[in-house]
Amino acid sequence: MGIISKDIQKAVELLTNEQLVAIPTETVYGLAGNIFSEKAIKCIFSTKQRPFFNPLIVHIASLASLNDIVTHIPKKAKLLAAAFWPGSMTLVLKKDKRIPDIITAGKDTVAVRIPNHPVTLELLKQLPFPLAAPSANPFGSISPTKPTHVENYFKNDIKMVLEGGSCASGIESTIIGFENEEPVIYRLGALPLEDIEAVVGKVLIKNKKEENPDAPGMLARHYAPKTNTFLVTDVASEVEKYSEKKIGVLIFKSSLNNKNITEIVLSKEGSLQEAASKLYDAMHELDTKNLDIIIAERFSEFGLGKSINDRLQRATFK
Repeated sequence: MGIISKDIQKAVELLTNEQLVAIPTETVYGLAGNIFSEKAIKCIFSTKQRPFFNPLIVHIASLASLNDIVTHIPKKAKLLAAAFWPGSMTLVLKKDKRIPDIITAGKDTVAVRIPNHPVTLELLKQLPFPLAAPSANPFGSISPTKPTHVENYFKNDIKMVLEGGSCASGIESTIIGFENEEPVIYRLGALPLEDIEAVVGKVLIKNKKEENPDAPGMLARHYAPKTNTFLVTDVASEVEKYSEKKIGVLIFKSSLNNKNITEIVLSKEGSLQEAASKLYDAMHELDTKNLDIIIAERFSEFGLGKSINDRLQRATFK
């Protein structure tokens, strides 16, 4: 019997009893626990082998719940929340004293979002507490966008993956903090920069921080396959360099038509949204093929292309 189930009541019961449940969101699957249970939160860190200096994201069901989590909401945070929640945006705000330090890596801020997935929104509405939920994968490895990805990682470690299908966005939320009341992007993600700037004007990007990171997802090495991966502009010439090796190729829209490689085209239509939604699943698939290397195509630095490049750069960082 597998651990994947559609039973929301079972998930409620497990979470209430300080157990972990993997939950679906529109971005990636999360490994969730009660934010007020030290046992559950420590279990998230140990199950993922995640360092305690890396803060967690708190998931809530509604804007009304935000006042229980934070003490101050800047004007531009209110504009962003009105525009993009529920959705693929996480806000880093001054935390209420009730939020345990273990969630926030000792910082006075907490990362919070309202996920845009009907199953998890229903779950959150039935719980008397918010959920902390980093991505449901071992620390540093490829994030999960299907319930089977989570099952493959953690079938011996958790009791349930709440079935929610494939994740629509496919990469993590965009994380926005505030410095002197002005928004700062701490992690590029599924909400494009251009959409954010249309609401609040020009936004500063601080996307990497190895020491004492301000938000999740800022470490340079992350989201990585086990197979050695390269990010390049000219895939065809890179393939020629490694003709003696077993090569996997991750390409945006135009096939190389090379029978000697294992190739995944992310969007034949050239849709950045489709490419983002398929990115991690494609990385998972290539990582199971016993290849020598994976060569990934660099995207144009526009819209979601910027976020996809961010994930691929962290996957290939040496």
